[in-house]
Amino acid sequence: MHNFAKNLLAWFDIHGRSNLPWQHPRTPYRVWISEVMLQQTQVRTVIPYFERFALALPALKDLADAPQDRVLALWSGLGYYSRARNLQRSAQLCVAQHDGELPRNMESLSALPGIGRSTAAAILAQAHGEPHAILDGNVRRVLARYHGVHGWPGNSAVQKQLWELAESHTPDKRVADYTQAIMDLGALVCTRSKPRCSECPLQDKCVAYRENLTAALPHPKPARKVPTRDLTMLIVRDNLDRILLERRPPTGVWARLWSLPQGVDLEEASDSIMDHRSMPSDRLALLPEFTHAFSHYRINVTPMLLQIDNSESRIADNPDRGWYSHHEIAELGLPAPVRKLLASLFTETRSCEPSTA
Repeated sequence: MHNFAKNLLAWFDIHGRSNLPWQHPRTPYRVWISEVMLQQTQVRTVIPYFERFALALPALKDLADAPQDRVLALWSGLGYYSRARNLQRSAQLCVAQHDGELPRNMESLSALPGIGRSTAAAILAQAHGEPHAILDGNVRRVLARYHGVHGWPGNSAVQKQLWELAESHTPDKRVADYTQAIMDLGALVCTRSKPRCSECPLQDKCVAYRENLTAALPHPKPARKVPTRDLTMLIVRDNLDRILLERRPPTGVWARLWSLPQGVDLEEASDSIMDHRSMPSDRLALLPEFTHAFSHYRINVTPMLLQIDNSESRIADNPDRGWYSHHEIAELGLPAPVRKLLASLFTETRSCEPSTA
């Protein structure tokens, strides 16, 4: 075992994370769920989501058989909902084509929806101890600094170089620990900003440390202007304190999640559900605006609350539309900003109720 892996493992034995919930037991299914959740999300955020998900769907077949609404509800708040849909689709393919198990070979595993080369390698390395290199964001940062690799890691040539370096350092023994160790080093020591180089077991041969390049490497993604879109969300509430929700289309942002009627303005938001020309304007209230950021753009949301009586409802029949109570909404897959908006609305409603004491 060469010095890079040896020094890293010695550090891991003292400082590494060895009590993460997906490590006990470290089954292929649990490693897979954690790896997908950890994409672009920090460990401390993922832990409660993982524990809730694993409790509700403890085995691959449970995931394959679950209603999609249940899967999306368990995922709600993590974002990137295509990851949850891909998880379930992969589970269903495993049941249909792989005897209900994740395949053991790299080619078949990485071919499943949402499982690329690095995720497949992490599953095989951590669950089976097979010597496969990984290259997530933390590993890219460690390798770019250690070897002084210039260029944005998303560039194909730079990525190819980093993969070669990752493979050269991956040992034949203690692969599961090594895989966790290099991720931990990036997350805990070789951080994006203010890395703790004095605590790093690789400091003595790190090019970025020696040449004072830790702030420059890895190179950031080339900047581009983030567009902003204006959006109106209509909260229609009946006299039973139920909220009207619509299921989003199968493609596009928040695909197949339940959300509020929305549009560029109030007319468009209400057009699909009622005759907006007869909308009772005296029961229409403007709520505080908020902004939500996606990876490529952000939205400025104007929420409007419309209170109606059941007898006045002009809501068109639609299988992807329905009235839901506060408790029913908790079991649905909703985008995080919509769930937060409705939670604040229900909290405000309860706080205004007269005391029965």
